[in-house]
Amino acid sequence: MSQMLDESWEGISVLYVSPIKALLNNQEQRLHKYMQLVGRRAALWHGDTPQGERKRILSEPPDLLLTTPESLEVMLVSSKIDHHRFFKNIKVVVIDEVHAFAGDDRGWHLLSVFTRIAKLAKHDLQRIGLSATVGNPDEMLSWLSSGSQRPQKVVWPRGSSDEQPDVQLDFVGSLSNAARVISLLHQGEKRLVFCDSRSRVEQLAVSLRSYGVDTFVSHSSVGLDERRQAEEAFAQRQNCVIVATSSLELGLDVGDLDRVIQIDAPGSVSSFLQRMGRTGRRSNTTRNCLFLATNDEGLLRAAALIELWRREYVEPVQAPPCPYHILAQQLMALILQERGVGRSQWFSWVADVPAFSQMPVERVEALLEYMIAKLILWDDNGIISFAPAGESIFGRQNFMDLLSVFTSPPLFRVMSGQKELGFVHESTFFKKDDDDGPPILALAGRSWKTKHLDWKRKIAHVEPTDQRGKSRWLGEGQMLSQAVCQRIRRILSSDDNDPSWSNRTATQFAEIREEFPSISAESTSVVLQPNGELRWWTFAGGIANTLLADALKPHCDVKGDNLSLIFPKATSLNEIAALIDEIEPDNVTPIPNIQAMENLKFSECLSDERSAEVFTSRFNDRKAVEQALQELRRVIVQG
Repeated sequence: MSQMLDESWEGISVLYVSPIKALLNNQEQRLHKYMQLVGRRAALWHGDTPQGERKRILSEPPDLLLTTPESLEVMLVSSKIDHHRFFKNIKVVVIDEVHAFAGDDRGWHLLSVFTRIAKLAKHDLQRIGLSATVGNPDEMLSWLSSGSQRPQKVVWPRGSSDEQPDVQLDFVGSLSNAARVISLLHQGEKRLVFCDSRSRVEQLAVSLRSYGVDTFVSHSSVGLDERRQAEEAFAQRQNCVIVATSSLELGLDVGDLDRVIQIDAPGSVSSFLQRMGRTGRRSNTTRNCLFLATNDEGLLRAAALIELWRREYVEPVQAPPCPYHILAQQLMALILQERGVGRSQWFSWVADVPAFSQMPVERVEALLEYMIAKLILWDDNGIISFAPAGESIFGRQNFMDLLSVFTSPPLFRVMSGQKELGFVHESTFFKKDDDDGPPILALAGRSWKTKHLDWKRKIAHVEPTDQRGKSRWLGEGQMLSQAVCQRIRRILSSDDNDPSWSNRTATQFAEIREEFPSISAESTSVVLQPNGELRWWTFAGGIANTLLADALKPHCDVKGDNLSLIFPKATSLNEIAALIDEIEPDNVTPIPNIQAMENLKFSECLSDERSAEVFTSRFNDRKAVEQALQELRRVIVQG
């Protein structure tokens, strides 16, 4: 703001970009006050911003605009906006929670949008990325600065307090027991409870309410009004609990939190740090996190994350390779932006994005040729525009689906009268042949009985019920990294107890370790169990074990999970040893998954070969595969 005043910046000079709308809503209140103090103005533009406010922003541009990459894309392709006039004064872009972008395709989309805005503004934009949980800040800086000639610097202020966070791990054995513990602990305090699936959020909220706990819920499938009311009510009260998914992991203000409680464990140290960082913000308070493990798997994950955190490990953020589908999206967006784009000029708009500049020229040209051959695009004397198939696939609702790079699952909108409760996956309503009653679902922390299903419009009409319900959302499983799995191995092979463990946790670990007497911290183990089951305990992580299982499948039906490979009972130890010895790391490559490739957004624009390249380049962990194959392998027969 000082620079804005000193240099007399005019028009929209600062963009403040966030990964989620709720975070923008929250930050807008603060930034509006700060800007008012110096006689400047902040405004908000995202998917929920009314048309009247958007028109005001266009006619009276603020000094600072809070927005998302998707809304910036909407502005760039809109025929109602003079792009050069609107973007010409932008000097700085601030990216909040930059790690949330960089690790997936939204990061490439973000950089593409910035590159196009810089070309419209005709000057280099200063980029400032904000994050508290990046394990590879220098690489992140290089990624964020791509295409910019400005000086680069990592600013990493260390915390002033030497006080250690209060981290505890307790084993409770079930979600219902977790609800009981939460109802008894920290009464009178404000508690934020994280679950790593929406269905568990709903189940826990119902259980907490049965104990008389003032409980709210927040996750992406709860209706906007319902979620906003819950977060506002939670912010204003003291003796209450809000149960959430990672939707509250980022820096939303839900008042002065006293406690963070984690059911089982997130999939990464980064997520753990984000969640714990919600506490300890008031003076004379300490950051804290209580893990409540409901099963052995959750207990192992939580213990591993705590140990990695103690060793100051944070996962590196890796931008996904080969984003050919995002390049196709950018080509189509440029067609809308420029009302047709020159065949020889379009790539120059995004050439500064490193993932695109590293693509072979012939593959970029082949991408365009494929889209023309499939009648997605026309080439009219060197001007590229939409062809009939492109209009049909992407043209609905003014090309709205083209402006976002993430895919939405098949969801039903759930209505109680005129009130929208939220969304659930359509499989919630799939019934078994012997089930005659109406589906009962859980949403917004309550149970609902289905009255009517409109399958064509994907709307479910419901009414309250006292029966317990469940809801389904697909894609909630966790694939763990090699780092987490290797730490689990060290915990299982050790006799030590961590200071964070409760007595119940220590007792449970003693029982778990008795089940794994053969686990060594220095080697993998092929174990023949008394029931005839054969397992190769690699602790290599979910991706590496899936790849190893795929490499072995031509010889036997092998399944892989995060920690091991499971062989058919009829397989002998000698057969397994021989099969493993024959694996060459160079030949361990992902098998293209047809469903995964079809679910890739904008996959219609890619040939089968290019779709397979995107999938195989991303579903890979060569280092973990090589380590599993190179480590000493022990063979154990359990009696």
